[in-house]
Amino acid sequence: MDVTISPRALTGTIGSVPSKSVAHRLILLAALTPGTTEIDCATTSADIAATISCVRSLGATVTRTPLGFEICGIPRHADESSQPPVMLDCGESGSTLRFLLPIVCALGRPCELMGHGRLVTRPLSPLYEQLVQHGAELSEQGSFPLKVAGTICGGTFLLPGNVSSQYVSGLLMAAPLVDGPVRVLVAEPLESSPYVTLTVRALAAFGVAVEQSHITIDGRPHLCFDVARSPLVSPEAMPVEGDWSNAAFWLAAGAFSPTGVEVTGLDTTSAQGDRAILAALALFGARVSRTRGTAACIHDPLHGVELDVSDIPDLVPPLAAVAASAAGTTRLRNAARLRLKESDRLKTVSAAINAVGGSAHVEGDDLVIVGRNLGGGTVDAANDHRIAMMGAIMACNANGPVTILDAGCVAKSYPAFWEDYAALGGSFVTSD
Repeated sequence: MDVTISPRALTGTIGSVPSKSVAHRLILLAALTPGTTEIDCATTSADIAATISCVRSLGATVTRTPLGFEICGIPRHADESSQPPVMLDCGESGSTLRFLLPIVCALGRPCELMGHGRLVTRPLSPLYEQLVQHGAELSEQGSFPLKVAGTICGGTFLLPGNVSSQYVSGLLMAAPLVDGPVRVLVAEPLESSPYVTLTVRALAAFGVAVEQSHITIDGRPHLCFDVARSPLVSPEAMPVEGDWSNAAFWLAAGAFSPTGVEVTGLDTTSAQGDRAILAALALFGARVSRTRGTAACIHDPLHGVELDVSDIPDLVPPLAAVAASAAGTTRLRNAARLRLKESDRLKTVSAAINAVGGSAHVEGDDLVIVGRNLGGGTVDAANDHRIAMMGAIMACNANGPVTILDAGCVAKSYPAFWEDYAALGGSFVTSD
């Protein structure tokens, strides 16, 4: 599906969708916990559906309810290795694959992990090597489906901090299933560290504490995560909080709106790193506000900024959409990890801005954007949900129509994006 947008400022109030990041964690932990857990997650997405499909394949019973999901944990067997292999289709969800890989290695259940699209080219190293060192039997790295056998033992897992926080989260969620204590050492700095905090909080909700400390190894500082030897215990019911990553696009649209955009259903004290969107938009010059459960943004003259985005890589597309029209130059620093997303976002964000008459280029690991009046044009979403949403937000402040190719890819994280865009006053037509 392609979408052609007629430029118009968005305005009004919209509810946030459930956080995909939180939902993955709660669904997986519920599936690993004996008994039944209610997960309050009223809407879903392609990535969440992938995780649900995988835990069902492992034997969890998942029932859709009016509020979300009722999940009855995966049954355990005396000899997991004797069970027939299970195919786990992770779709295009990096979180699903990177969380499930250490989990199935801890369960000891033979399986084959399948991915699609760019997911099959995204790295698994050095998580792959660490799992093999601890007893997993994995088919050749880069081969899909990835065949998994064996059972990992406890011990110390050593990871760099600049590749993927999902590796750390996956190991932490697998730890309660492992025979023996688990310590995860991560070389500092740990990029996207708020996502690990989300995991630690999710584990705490299921009765497992993670002790965090700092140690030095060979003169280099490391974060140390020691997982308590405690069984997972169902909290009976857990809500999935609102998603700051997707709300960021509406708040960015508010930066162009004289009457502003408000998003409800957000936890303003959330561990989600992307709640930094309000502070970032304020630096651009927009007027922002927050109350309990609500965030809002309204236009004031916008100017370029310099931001370190190493902890907030998913905010780069909405921030770049604002920077494309802000007076002066914006530099988004330390964005190397954008190369490993659903697309190479250093390239696709730049291409999207340039396609509508803006000016953007890559310098090393930085994205440099010079604000201009945007004339309009055609944005190739590159099968990346955040590029499609970014193009829609840039269109709010363009002088001519903006067409988004492959606009349906928003279903990966936000299937109702275009409905909500229209609800805020956006004007567009669709075509096949």
